[in-house]
Amino acid sequence: MKKYLLIILLLATSFVNAQNPIYYLLIGTYTKNQSDGIYVYRFNPNRTEATLVSKTSGVENPSYLAISRDQKYVYAVNENGGDKGAVSAFAFDKKKGELKFLNKQSSGGDSPCYVSVDSTGKNVVVANYGGGNLSVLKTNEYGSLTPAVQTIAHDGYGVNVKRQEQPHVHSVVFSPDEKYLFSADLGNDRLYRYAFNANDATAPLKDLDPAYYEIPDGSGPRHLTFTPNKKFAYLLSELSGQVIVYQYDDGKLTEIQTIASDNTGTKDDKGSADIHVTPNGKFAYASNRGLANDIAVYGVGSDGKLTEKEHKKVGNHPRNFTIDPSGHFLLVANRDSNNVQIFIINKNFGLLEDTGVTITVDQPVCLKMVPVN
Repeated sequence: MKKYLLIILLLATSFVNAQNPIYYLLIGTYTKNQSDGIYVYRFNPNRTEATLVSKTSGVENPSYLAISRDQKYVYAVNENGGDKGAVSAFAFDKKKGELKFLNKQSSGGDSPCYVSVDSTGKNVVVANYGGGNLSVLKTNEYGSLTPAVQTIAHDGYGVNVKRQEQPHVHSVVFSPDEKYLFSADLGNDRLYRYAFNANDATAPLKDLDPAYYEIPDGSGPRHLTFTPNKKFAYLLSELSGQVIVYQYDDGKLTEIQTIASDNTGTKDDKGSADIHVTPNGKFAYASNRGLANDIAVYGVGSDGKLTEKEHKKVGNHPRNFTIDPSGHFLLVANRDSNNVQIFIINKNFGLLEDTGVTITVDQPVCLKMVPVN
């Protein structure tokens, strides 16, 4: 086993340029047990190692993170119920790898679970899962948040009486050109779309016609991601464990394929969680919780369609995962295993090899990376 692991690590170093940048890895967590909040690690892909640099304290349930394009600010949801749902702003000192709390504002809804910030850094959009709505908050010149300027409520419900009794907004994702915002609603099986104007002070989001795409009953759409060439988008559904492939053109999505993410065959909720594409656009990955606890691996065709390659077992309850900017490593946040696993991505086939290197952290949920320099 040690010899096999050594071979894996040697392969990793052959894939990674010795001059490859070192990154900060930011980990958002749930704080109900032993976690302190947001952890900052220094990740060295040339040595396949991660070293703790700093952590926050006193920040409740910073489960999902977004980093401004200039990498000066970090925004975290405070995934709390009732009127305690909030978004916190931090200044990020890249020289020290430290976060400084700036302020906190209400998210405008119950249990915020996803946050995005536009390229101007002026608009922070948050999805409120329990509230069934999304809100836009503005930032000031110092990165702090002002109260929400716009809150949009969804309506309707789905066929799954346990999980779809009301709208559950699960993600808010900008289109590649940021002319649009897409919002997946697990509760009513809809993928909403809005026109986005970063400079509008009071209503950055405008309804479009049609306002949303209908997703098959009981699907529970969760996360959406775009391919690097901006021509395709992949929507992962949590309850059905499927990926819908869309061709994308100026705010319009045309469905071209549906493929399974979960292959366990169970009739229960699949628990599919997150989906990402490698920087070169050749491979896509989706995390599955439930009975699977794995990562589905796909090849990406020139037509955007996916071909299943393998399912790689990971820890318990894999939530968010990230692919490092070089495209050589995939890191998985296993919430119930209390660790982050580091995998090598085979550059030719996209298959995953476990490095055996893990980061121990309590209840990890979200992973984000930025270069140290």
